[in-house]
Amino acid sequence: MEYDKDKVDEMVLALLYLTSTHDQHGTRAWKGLDLETLKRLYEKGYINYPQVKTPTLDLTETGEALSRELFVKTFGVTQ
Repeated sequence: MEYDKDKVDEMVLALLYLTSTHDQHGTRAWKGLDLETLKRLYEKGYINYPQVKTPTLDLTETGEALSRELFVKTFGVTQ
């Protein structure tokens, strides 16, 4: 599938803002996603319990379908 990489870059950068903090050394962002956001996605039934000690998340069938739908809607290239 083709997608707009510039839009993806912008959205990832926006998500980095969500997890960023600023101190005397500058602005830093966690490599992972915000735990409160992950908790909300879990409560909505889109992912399995997020606070396990693995670096990956399991999407539910509903979450997988919606994730793809939103990605295509937001980043897909119309031909």
